[in-house]
Amino acid sequence: MPSNYSDELSRIAAGAVEALTRRHQAREQALAVSREVIRFSANAIRAVHRGDFDDARQLIDRAGQRLRETRHIRDENPEIYYAGFLSDARKEFTEANITLAVISRSDIPDPDAIDVDAPSYLNGMAEVIGELRRYILDALRRDSSDHCEEFMDVMDEIYGILVTIDFPEGVTGGLRRSTDAMRGVLERTRGDLTISLQQRRLERRLADMEKQS
Repeated sequence: MPSNYSDELSRIAAGAVEALTRRHQAREQALAVSREVIRFSANAIRAVHRGDFDDARQLIDRAGQRLRETRHIRDENPEIYYAGFLSDARKEFTEANITLAVISRSDIPDPDAIDVDAPSYLNGMAEVIGELRRYILDALRRDSSDHCEEFMDVMDEIYGILVTIDFPEGVTGGLRRSTDAMRGVLERTRGDLTISLQQRRLERRLADMEKQS
């Protein structure tokens, strides 16, 4: 055995340990960031449903700041950046951004505007269908139908776009599963809204008949 093998193997091992140390540090940072981003995004969505849009924007800004801290991970350790937990964080961040935009009736940001990759963005967009269902049901419980039909149309538009995206699940991050799940949400919401609107029309007719009698 050549005499320099020991030194060479030690050098290789030291380099590997250094690389793994950097990867481990990146992973720990990514986990911490993903937890915070998911929490900020969830709280932002709750604020949107309360009608507190300013609070929602502040929470989304905080989530965006934390996500920007992971840019170096994208460059240095892409296998961690595109791992499940950070992808989930970007998906939740997208969901919060689009939910705020739709319910506050402002422009929907595109992926570049919020610095999110396409699979995370599209999966976040799919989740917005569930948030719009929540808004519609809350409105109906308050005996209000303001914007409900408009948001139903948005749900249809989102679903109509997502079903046209035909790539393997490994490319889209499981978008087909998300889209299939949202189809049921969409149809249940359509049924709930239709029944509620029909009931209200019937109630108005009965009230008009009583006035005329």
